[in-house]
Amino acid sequence: MHDEIFDIVNDRDEVVGQAPRREVHARGLWHRAVHVLVFNAAGRIFLQKRSLAKDTAAGCWDSSCSGHVDSGEAYDDAARRELGEEIGLRLARPPARWFRIEARPETSWEFVWVYRLEHEGPFVLAPSEIERGEWFTPAEVTDQIARAPELFAASFRYLWGLATAPA
Repeated sequence: MHDEIFDIVNDRDEVVGQAPRREVHARGLWHRAVHVLVFNAAGRIFLQKRSLAKDTAAGCWDSSCSGHVDSGEAYDDAARRELGEEIGLRLARPPARWFRIEARPETSWEFVWVYRLEHEGPFVLAPSEIERGEWFTPAEVTDQIARAPELFAASFRYLWGLATAPA
């Protein structure tokens, strides 16, 4: 991983400084991230299996795409950038914001905006980021997380619980 610079934020998600990725993670500093969940018209969700070369949650199933918000970048811009970098989708506008998660241990101290997008693919997966991707029904994801939670990234398990909670 190159040494990206992230904005450090306070408990109100206001920028209070910057630090390299390595330091932000090592010190558990609050920072920002995005997750995009891509569903097709049949209601299936596309999940990525993270590359074994990733520094966190290597080889785990995760959101359709996700990533950190770079220093000075807006959440919506980060979502568009990550869609392009990870699964090859170039969008003129950001996907729809779905819900927000406050920084907490389950998100590795990231404030997260979760986006929802409908798209049929096909996708062009970045091999440095993603081993492979597959479509699942929401029930299959929920069942697999219940049976083998270790196969899924911790932040995805947490946000999936929020995404599928009864209204």
